[in-house]
Amino acid sequence: MASSIEGGKSFARRDQLLKIQAESQRRWEESGVFKADSHEKPPEPGEKFFGNFPYPYMNGSLHLGHAFSLSKLEFGAAYHRLRGCNVLLPFAFHCTGMPIKASADKLGREIQEFGNPPIFPSTEDDNSVEVGNESEQVEENVEQVEPDKFKSKRSKAAAKSGVDMSQWEIMKMSGIPVSEIAKFQDPYHWLTYFPPLAKEDLKAFGLGCDWRRSFITTDMNPFYDSFVKWQMRKLKAMGKIVKDTRYTIYSPFDGQPCADHDRASGEGVQPQEYTLIKMEVVPPFPSKLKALVGRKVFLAAGTLRPETMYGQTNSWVLPNGKYGAFEINETDVFIITKRAALNLAYQNLSKIPQKPTCLLKLNGQDLIGLPLKSPLAFSEIIYALPMLTILMDKGTGIVTSVPSDSPDDYMALLDLKSKPRLREKYGVKDEWVLPFEVVPIINIPDFGDKSAEKVCIDLKIKSQNEQLKLAEAKRLTYLRGFTDGTMLVGEFKGKKVQEAKPLIRNMLLETCQAVMYSEPEKRVISRSGDECIVALTDQWYITYGEEEWKKKSEECLSNMNLYSEEARHGFEHTLSWLTQWACSRSFGLGTRLPWDEQFLVESLSDSTLYMAYYTIAHLIQNEDIYGSDTSALKPDQMTDGVWDFIFSGGPFPKSDIPTSLLNKMKQEFQYWYPFDLRVSGKDLIQNHLTFCIYNHTALLPKHHWPRGFRCNGHIMLNSEKMSKSTGNFRTLRQAIEEFSSDATRFSLADAGDGMDDANFVFETANAAILRLTKEISWMEEILAAESSLRTGPPSTYADRVFANEINIAVKMTEEHYNNFMFREALKTGLYELQAARDEYRFSCGVGGMNRDLLWQFMDAQTRLITPICPHYAEHVWKELLKRDGFVVKAGWPAADSPDLILKKANKYLQDSIVSMRKLLQKQVLGTKKAKNGVPTLLAEENKPTIGLIYVNEQYDGWKETCLRILQSKYDSACRAFASNEEILATLKESITNFKEIQKNCMPFVKFKKDEVLSVGPHALDLKLPFGEIDVLQENSDLIKRQLGLEHIEVLSALDEAAYSKTGPHRSVLENNPPSPGNPISIFLNRSEYSPITQAGT
Repeated sequence: MASSIEGGKSFARRDQLLKIQAESQRRWEESGVFKADSHEKPPEPGEKFFGNFPYPYMNGSLHLGHAFSLSKLEFGAAYHRLRGCNVLLPFAFHCTGMPIKASADKLGREIQEFGNPPIFPSTEDDNSVEVGNESEQVEENVEQVEPDKFKSKRSKAAAKSGVDMSQWEIMKMSGIPVSEIAKFQDPYHWLTYFPPLAKEDLKAFGLGCDWRRSFITTDMNPFYDSFVKWQMRKLKAMGKIVKDTRYTIYSPFDGQPCADHDRASGEGVQPQEYTLIKMEVVPPFPSKLKALVGRKVFLAAGTLRPETMYGQTNSWVLPNGKYGAFEINETDVFIITKRAALNLAYQNLSKIPQKPTCLLKLNGQDLIGLPLKSPLAFSEIIYALPMLTILMDKGTGIVTSVPSDSPDDYMALLDLKSKPRLREKYGVKDEWVLPFEVVPIINIPDFGDKSAEKVCIDLKIKSQNEQLKLAEAKRLTYLRGFTDGTMLVGEFKGKKVQEAKPLIRNMLLETCQAVMYSEPEKRVISRSGDECIVALTDQWYITYGEEEWKKKSEECLSNMNLYSEEARHGFEHTLSWLTQWACSRSFGLGTRLPWDEQFLVESLSDSTLYMAYYTIAHLIQNEDIYGSDTSALKPDQMTDGVWDFIFSGGPFPKSDIPTSLLNKMKQEFQYWYPFDLRVSGKDLIQNHLTFCIYNHTALLPKHHWPRGFRCNGHIMLNSEKMSKSTGNFRTLRQAIEEFSSDATRFSLADAGDGMDDANFVFETANAAILRLTKEISWMEEILAAESSLRTGPPSTYADRVFANEINIAVKMTEEHYNNFMFREALKTGLYELQAARDEYRFSCGVGGMNRDLLWQFMDAQTRLITPICPHYAEHVWKELLKRDGFVVKAGWPAADSPDLILKKANKYLQDSIVSMRKLLQKQVLGTKKAKNGVPTLLAEENKPTIGLIYVNEQYDGWKETCLRILQSKYDSACRAFASNEEILATLKESITNFKEIQKNCMPFVKFKKDEVLSVGPHALDLKLPFGEIDVLQENSDLIKRQLGLEHIEVLSALDEAAYSKTGPHRSVLENNPPSPGNPISIFLNRSEYSPITQAGT
C-alpha cells in the first residue's frame, strides 16, 4: 500500500477505502459468502442466477480491459445476489493454444543466443505494445473486398503479442524478477505462476466468485482434459467433426493453422478466394525472359470478378514492382509476386510443395509490352501495360483490365490513351493501347452498358490518381453490378451476373484457363512473429454452418436475451457466413485429439461448453485448480458414460464412482443450467460466442441452451487507447492500488454500457474516492446529531418530495440493473439520489430534516450502490447503520410506487424558483448599460423585497380552443397530427375572430405540436395535473429563503383585484400573461407595495 502522503499529495481518503476494502474482503472470505450450492429441487423462475465470463489467457497479468468486461458480469451478479437470488459466478484460467508455448520458446532462443540475462544488440526499434486495437494499417482495394463479408474492426491481439519487443523485456515489464525470468522457458511454469496471481488480483477487486470451482485448461488438468476429449468424441460421433481439405490461415514458421487466438494481429481475418486468370505470354520472348524459353509462361492475375473477363483490353503491372517467374509444375511458370508464390506453394501450386522456386527475378518495367493471350478476351492479343496504383500486398501484383466495368481500369487506360508523354515515360507503344476500345459486357440499370465510363463522367474523375473518387465510383457500381447486372456477351448471355459468375468461374477452372488462389483478407501475424499465408490443409474441422445445425443455433439465438439489437445483428450475420472451423493444431498446449493424438484441440474449440464444467468442477477437482491427485476421484473414472449421464441425459453409468456423488454432480448441473448470462467483449461474437451456441445445441437438450449473452466494446483510458509504450496502461492490480477497488469499480461502471468503446477516466476514479469518503463523513455527522433531528412521520411538502425521490431512485435503479445499464444505475441510484438529499436539506429550513426519512435514505442508498461499491456499502452497513449480516445479501430496498404527479409538481416548483431568481437578479442589477463592465445596482431603498406570483392554472379563450382542436387532430397510435391544412381549416371555423389573433395563434399551435413530440400528448392538457397555487403557497417559505425576500403572495391571474397590487408594473402582466406551468413574478420594493388585508401570506 502506498503511503498516505506522496510528493506532497495526501492519499488519506484513498487509504481509507483500501482499509475498508481489506476488512470487507476478510469478512467475506471467513464467511464464504460467495460460495453457491445447488438445491435438491429445481429452481423456480428467478431463484438462481448463473453468469460466466470467457476465461482470460494466462500469459500475463489481468488489466483494465479484462476488468471492464468482467465488471458487467460482476455488477449484474451482485445485483441478483442482493435481491436474494442463489448466485453462481465462477472463474477459470485459459492456457490452451500456442501463445504461451511460442513465448516460452522465444525466451529460450533469446537466452541461448544472448545469455542469461541476455545482452541484446543495441537497437532503436519501436518497442510499443498496443492493447485492444488493431496495430497495422492496411490499404484496401475496393475491388478486392466482398461487400457482404463480416469484418472485425478491432483486435485484442497486440495486447497479447509483443512481437516488436524481446520476450525478456516483456517479462520484466510484467513485474517478474530478473532472477525468475529464465524459469519461463518451461511453458508449464506459466501455468503455475499467472493463474494464482490473477486469482489474487480478482479477490482484491472484490469479485463475488465461488473460487472452489476454478480450474485451468490443458492436459495439466487431467479432469478438464477428460471433459474436452469427451466433447470432441461426441461431436465426431455425431458427424460434426470431419477431416477435410480446405483453405486456412496458416503460419509457415509454426507449421500449423493460425486461428484467431494464435494471432498477434489480424484477428477475425479469413481466407479470400480469387480466380487466378492464366494470361499466356506469346512467344517469341524478349531477352529478359530468354531463360524461360521452352516453358509455358503466364502472367497470373487474381480476380474476384471472373464474369468480367470478356471485357479485357490489357493487363496491368506496377512499373517498379518486384516480380518473379515461379515454377508451378513441369511446364507452367507464373509471373507473380514472391508473397503470392508462397501462398500458392502451400496450395499445391508449386513444383516443390511449400517451397516456391523462383527461376527469374523481374521488375514491372520488364513486363510492360508483353503480348498476352488471355481467357475470354475478345481481342486475340492484349498487352501488359503500366498502372501506378497497384498494391503489391494484395493479389499477385498482376491485374486484369476491364475498362467497361472497372473505374480504375477505365481511368488508367484513358490516361495512357490521352497522354503521349506518359506512354513515352514507360516505353509504351501506341499499338499496345490506342486500338483497344471499351467492350460492353454487362448492363446495369441506371448505369448502362459501360458503367465505369458513366460513373467516372458523373463524378468528374480526371485521373487514375483520384483514389477517393474512384473508391466512391466502385462503391456505386460493383455491388449493383453483381445484384442487378445482366450479361450481354458470352455463353451465359442474358443471365443475371450473380447466376453467371459461378458458372463462368467453373468453366475457366475446368478448361485449365484459371486456377483457384487464396490469401488472407488482410495481413496476419502469428504470435511467433511470422506473417501468415493461406494453406490448403488436410485436417480436422468442426462442421459449423451445416444446415440443420445452423437452424438449431438460429433457434437458440432467437430465444436469447442479447441486451442489444447491434449484438443480435452481429450474431445473425456470423451465423449467416460461418462455415467449417479447423479444430486441430500441432503446436502449443492443450488436449490431444483423442483419435488422432498428433494433433491438439485448438484454443477456440476447447472453450465452447466449459460453462457446464463449472457446475461440477469443485466436486471432481477437490477445489484444486489443477485437478491434482488430492481429489478422491481419478481422471480415468470420468468416462464418456459418466460425462453423458451428467450433461447429456445419458443412462446411469457403470462406474465405481459412488452413486451419491454421481447424483450430486447431476443435481448441480441440472440446477444451475442453463446459464443465465455470459458477458464478453464484442470481438468474440464472430467466433467463441457463436461456437458456444453451436456446441450447446449439438450436445445438450433444448432446455439447457444458453439464455443470454451481453457484449460490450473495448475500453480506453482517459479517451485514448491503452498502450504500454505511452504509459497509458493499467493492470488491474495497479488500478486497485492507485484508486482502491471501489473507486476502480465506480469508474468502470461510469465508463459506458453499450457496444461502443467505453472510457475509463482517472478523474472519475479520483472523484469517486472523494464522493464515497465524504458520504461516510456526512452519515457519521448525521448519526452523531441524530437526537436533534425532527421525529415523527414525514409530514411536510419537502418530506413528501424526498420520500418520493427515494421511491423513484429505487424503482429506476432496479430497472437499470435489470437491463445491465450500470452507468444509468449509478446515475439514478447515487448521483440523482444524493442530489435529492441535498435539495431536501435546503428545503427543510428551520423545521429541520426528518429522522426516519434520513434513515430510509441511508439504507436505500447503501443497498443501491452495493453491486458497484460493495466494500464501501459493507462498511456503512455494519459500522454506521449497525445492521447484522452482509449487505451483499441484504435484499433490495422496499419502496412505494413513485408519485409522478408529485415529481412533476416539484420540478415545476424548482423551475419556477430558478426563473424567479433570474428575473429578480435582472431587476436588482438594473436595466441601464453597464459602465466599464460593472452593472448599475439599485439603491438599497429601491431593492425589491416583496414578490407577487401570478398564476393562471388553466388555458382559456382562443388558447383553450386551439388545444381542444389539437387534441382532436392527434392520432396517439401513430403519434402524429393531421395535416397543417386540416388543422388550419378547423381553427378558422371554430374561432370567430381568427384573423385578428392569427399572428399569436399559429406560433402557439406550432409550439404545442413541437412540445407533444418532445414530452407527449399531455402537453395538450388544459391544466397541469396539480394545483399550481397550492404548490407555491405551501412552499412560500422556501421561495422567500431562496430569493432573499421578506414577503411573497401567490395570486390568481383571474382575480382582477389582484392586478391592483402590481403598481407601476401592471404592463408586465398584460404583455406577458401567465399560463399553465408558467407563472409570472413581479418584484416590488416597500414603497411600491400596497398590501391588501385579505391577500395571501
